[in-house]
Amino acid sequence: METRTERDGTGLAERLTALEARVAALESPAPPPPAAEYEGDFWALDGWKDRLAASGGPDGGVLYTGAVRLPTGERYEWQTGALTADLLDEEGPAESLAALGHPVRLRLLREILGGRRTAAELSGLEDLGTTGQIYHHLRQLTAAGWLRAAGRAHHEVPPERVVPLLVVLAAARR
Repeated sequence: METRTERDGTGLAERLTALEARVAALESPAPPPPAAEYEGDFWALDGWKDRLAASGGPDGGVLYTGAVRLPTGERYEWQTGALTADLLDEEGPAESLAALGHPVRLRLLREILGGRRTAAELSGLEDLGTTGQIYHHLRQLTAAGWLRAAGRAHHEVPPERVVPLLVVLAAARR
């Protein structure tokens, strides 16, 4: 006769094996799309326009996407789109953009993306100011959502903000 513990243990092992297989499939690199999807210079834009037409976005929209590997080896893939009307009606991005408007904050973000994540590592860099000033800038970036605490005195750019941050930096180039 099978006991409840044995039955639950067997089911748990099978579920764990199935779950591990699903996670492995999700984490493995996706095969590249067929070459036909890459036809033309604006294949991403053409796909976005098709999606807008299907969803009834009459005024169009913006799509941004990225596949990034940081110097630390971390990889991020991300995409999002927004309708033009929503972007023009929004009043919230001023604080987020203002946080990026200081050269020391931009340098801190670059250093953190590059692997320097502790306050001690950041304080050791030249031209960033005093430890108190660095903490002030880190608080500003955290309040605006560009950083988050990742342990005691450790900071990181949240994964969902890595590509958007790089998009903002790319858009600000002349």
